[in-house]
Amino acid sequence: MLLTITTTASPATDLGFLLHKHPGRVQEFGQSFGTATVFYPEAGEERCTAALMLEVDPIALVRSRGKGSPDFSLSQYVNDRPYAASSLLAVALGDVFRTARAGRCKARPQLPGTALPLELRLPALPCRGGPDLARRLFEPLGWEVDAQEVPLDEGFPEWGESRYVRLTLRGTVRLADALNHLYVLLPVLDDGKHYWIAPDEVDKLIRAGEGWLSGHPERGLITRRYLGRRWALARTALARLAELGDETEEELEPAVAEEPIPEETAAAELAVAEAEASAQAFAASGEAYTSTLHITFDAPGPPDAAVGASGPLDSAPDAAVQESPAPEAKARPLNVRRREAVLAKLEELGAVSVIDLGCGHGELVGALLVRPGFARVAGMDVSSMALTIAARKLRLDRMPDAKRARLTLFQGALTYTDKRIKGYDAAVLMEVVEHVDAPRLAALERVVFGHAQPRHVLVTTPNIEHNVRYEFLTGLRHPDHRFEWTRAEFAAWATRVAAEHGYQVAFEPVGDDDPEVGPPTQMGVFTRDQLS
Repeated sequence: MLLTITTTASPATDLGFLLHKHPGRVQEFGQSFGTATVFYPEAGEERCTAALMLEVDPIALVRSRGKGSPDFSLSQYVNDRPYAASSLLAVALGDVFRTARAGRCKARPQLPGTALPLELRLPALPCRGGPDLARRLFEPLGWEVDAQEVPLDEGFPEWGESRYVRLTLRGTVRLADALNHLYVLLPVLDDGKHYWIAPDEVDKLIRAGEGWLSGHPERGLITRRYLGRRWALARTALARLAELGDETEEELEPAVAEEPIPEETAAAELAVAEAEASAQAFAASGEAYTSTLHITFDAPGPPDAAVGASGPLDSAPDAAVQESPAPEAKARPLNVRRREAVLAKLEELGAVSVIDLGCGHGELVGALLVRPGFARVAGMDVSSMALTIAARKLRLDRMPDAKRARLTLFQGALTYTDKRIKGYDAAVLMEVVEHVDAPRLAALERVVFGHAQPRHVLVTTPNIEHNVRYEFLTGLRHPDHRFEWTRAEFAAWATRVAAEHGYQVAFEPVGDDDPEVGPPTQMGVFTRDQLS
C-alpha cells in the first residue's frame, strides 16, 4: 500500500525536515506485520514528494495476532490487507512519522506551525460509505477531496463499483494535522482495525484528534468507528471531547447510543468487545466439553449427506443500516427493532422454551433471559469464540442460579442434525439464512423444519428491495451475506418450505414499511400444523 505527500511550498525540500526523513536516502522501518519504506520520488526546490510504502507480509500479520484474537480461518491469509490502505498503514504512519505528528522540528522550529500547500494520495482505500463518506470526513477539515470509486473489474463494468476509492486530498494544512487526520480517519473509513482495541485507544484518539475532532460534525461516527463500536470506550471518548469543546456529554451521547445495552450485558461490554465476527469452521471431533455453567462445545452430530459446514451464523446488525442517517436523533436502530419484533411475536405465540439458532454474541438470548416467561432458553452458534463472548456478555459467572438453570449455550452447525436442538416451542433464525451458501439451504431446511420440528420458527432476513433507501450502501448489507431476497423471493422460499414440512407461514414487516419498497427486514412466522 502506498501514501504520497507532496508540497509546492518554497523551498519544497523543507518537507524532509518536517518528516525527519532525508530526501537523499531510502529508509526502511520494520513493523510486526511487514516493512515500511520512506523514499522521495522527487525532491526539488519547487516541488517535493515523500512516499510511504508499506509491504505487508500476510504470514507475519497472522503470527502477530494476539492469542485471544478471533480465528478467521482462510481469511487470515487471503484478504485485502497487504494492498489497501487501512489501520495497518495508519499504524505504520504513526510509527514512522511519530515526531512529525507531534509537530516538532528542531532544525526548523518555525516549520511545524506553518500551514503548507499539500497533496496527499492514496491509490487504494477501503471506504465503507463510498466517496460521499470520504467527503463528509475530510472536507470539514479544510481539504479539497477527490474520491473516485474503483470498479470491481474494468473489463466488466456491469459488475458495478467495489468498496474501494482512489483518494486525493488537497489543501493548505499543517503537516502534523494532515498526518493526524490520516492516522484517525484511515481505519474509520475502512471501519475496522487489525489489532485488539484496548482502553488506551481512547487516549490515542484524543491526542491525534486534538484541535479538530471535538468540533467535527461527524465526531460521533468517527469515534464509534475508530473504537470499533465499543460503546463504553466511545462514551468515554465523547465525554472527554465534550470537555474540550463547547457541547455537553448529553448532546454528544446520541451519536453512539445506537442500541440500548440490555441490563444483563451492560457491565460486560468492555471485557468482550474484542471479537466482531464468528469463525467459519466448527469444532473438530473429540470428547464433548460441558461446563458447570451449561455451556457445551460439542462436535456436531452426523452430517447431512448433501453438505459440509455452514457459514457464519451471527446475528450482527447490518453494517450499512447502522451507518445510514436516522430520520431523528432518538430513532431506534434496525437491529433493536428487529429483536423487539421477535420478542413480541414469541410472547404473542405463547412460547415457553426458545432456541436461538445462530445466536452470535447472545443479544437475543440475553433479552429472552430478562423475561421470566421464557422458562428455557438456548443459544447455538457455529463459532466457539462467539459463544465465549456471549457467556462473558451474559455474565454467566455471576448469574443467579435460578436464571442460569434456564440457559444452555452450545456449539453446532445448522447443516448437521443435532438432538440438542429438538424439544423447543420455538426456534429463531434471526438474520441467519442469508449467511448460508445457497446450495446448503436445503440442509438447513431439513435440520430445522424436518429434524428439530419446533412448534414455531421465526425467520428474519433483509429485504433487498429496501436497500435503495440506504444512501451509502453499495452491494449487499453485510460483507458475509451470500444473498439477499426480495419480498417475493422470500415468500416463495418460505411457502415452499412450509408446504414440504407441514407448516403454515405468515409474513410480517420489521421496521418502517415503505409503500414502494417494503420494510428493511422481512419476517416469516412458521407454525406447525397440529396434524403433522
